[in-house]
Formats: sequence, C-alpha cells, structure tokens
Amino acid sequence: MPDTQNKKAVMIKKASGETEAFDIDKLKTSLRNAGAGEDAILEVVSDIQDWVFDGASTAKIYARAFRLFKQINTSGALLYKLKKAILEMGPSGYPFEHFVGELFRRQGYEVAVSQVLQGSAISHEMDVIATKDREQILGECKYSHKQGHSVSIQVPLYVHSRVNDIVEKLRENPENQDTDYTAWIFTNGRFSPDSIEYSKHKGIRLMAWDYPREASLKVLIEREKMFPITILSNLSVKEKQKLMAEGIVTCSQLRDHSGMLDKLEINKKKQSSIRREMEALA
Repeated sequence: MPDTQNKKAVMIKKASGETEAFDIDKLKTSLRNAGAGEDAILEVVSDIQDWVFDGASTAKIYARAFRLFKQINTSGALLYKLKKAILEMGPSGYPFEHFVGELFRRQGYEVAVSQVLQGSAISHEMDVIATKDREQILGECKYSHKQGHSVSIQVPLYVHSRVNDIVEKLRENPENQDTDYTAWIFTNGRFSPDSIEYSKHKGIRLMAWDYPREASLKVLIEREKMFPITILSNLSVKEKQKLMAEGIVTCSQLRDHSGMLDKLEINKKKQSSIRREMEALA
C-alpha cells in the first residue's frame, strides 16, 4: 500500500490568483451536487488525482473533470457546468437581468426588465421589477463574468436609498398603499459580510450563487429547471451571443422559440443535438 501520509500536497491556483492545497473532497462534493453517482465520481477523481500538478488552475481542473464527467453522464455534466455557464453570459449584465426576470416569471410573477421609475426626488432605473398579487420586487442585478466577484457594502447602501425614493413616490397613489414593496439584489458572485449584515437590518433580500443556502441562485435554477443557453455545448459562442441579443437567455425560451435555430442557419443535425441536450435538462 502506498504511503500517502507524507505525500506532499499539490498546490493549485484559484481564480483570485491565490494558491491552496488541492482538496479532492471539494471535487467529490461538486460532482455529487451535480448528480454524479459514486462510480462516476471515483472514475473522475482517479483521473484528476493522477493528472493534477503544482500550479494547475482550478479552471483547468474543472474543465478536465467536466470533460470526463460528460463522457459518463450528459445531463449531470451539464449541471456541473452551470456556474461556468452563468459566467459565460457576459461580459455585459443585460442577459443576466433577463435571466433573473425569467426565473421569477416561471414562479408566476409579471416581470419587467430595465425600467425607469420616478422617485420622489429623481428617476431611477431598476433592473428587474417582478409583481404578483400585492407584492412587488424592485431588483438590482450585479453581474460579473469573472470568478471570485464579491458585492461590497456600497451596493446595498445605494439600492436601499433608491428603492426608498421610488416607494415614497409610489405611496402617493392610494391604490399602492396595500402593496408590499421589497428591495432585492441579485448576483452570480457573493456578498461581503457587511453587505449581508446591512441588508438583514434594512430588509433587503439578497440572492447570490450560493446564498442564502436554501434559496440561492443555484438552488432556484435547478428547482425551476431554468438553465441558461450558455450551458449548451452544441451551440457556439457566437450563436449563444446572437440568441441572447434576441432576448433568448434560457433553454426553456429556446424550446418555445425553436424557430430561432433556423434563423441562425443551424443545420438539422446540429439542431437535433441541441434539442437532445435541452431534453436532458427538462
């Protein structure tokens, strides 16, 4: 039996540029969360352990693991790719705003994106406005196409003041007196500890990639099965960008508007591959 106790740790490079010891348990957890069975996990982990080297980036490790996992399980591999797929929606925040809007539309909300609302003092642009019954969400989106992004305290500070100004104006109309207005901030990254504490105190709702634990962006995407089109490996980057420019940001939208594939002049064979991918996620 090989001696693993004194084996030197492999130091890998994180997206932030920092180095840390490679932790195989993190990879196992990531694969398990993506729905991989234990046999698939063992197969992928065995390969990565034999291959990984000092200085390897987490992105390279992720790419290799995804490629192996895809060979074993197509639908599970697509889920494993989810976080990277969100990062590929950029560099602008426009597709992410529409993506968040679609998540709330799926939950029965009426949704408007990138709207200018008049406040008591000045006008403000809100990224996402979602309304259901007597509830209205006034949301700000903070998107980053780079890993490791964290939303600082300045964001909830100014969102709080902007939403208060809008609500003050809305309350001037007697018809709005019974409406429950809530400020939300959405990000595909994380929130700083100060942002979280301030928002709790001021009643601002937060949604990040993995926060809050039971209602995070990742959890909501998987629960509603609202996957971004960037998760589809059979679409080129250029094709994805063209679709997002047309407002098609989710796989369910693409299923409902399959004629867009003809508009992009995608041949029938490739269209069949794209549909099979989408069916695996449905």
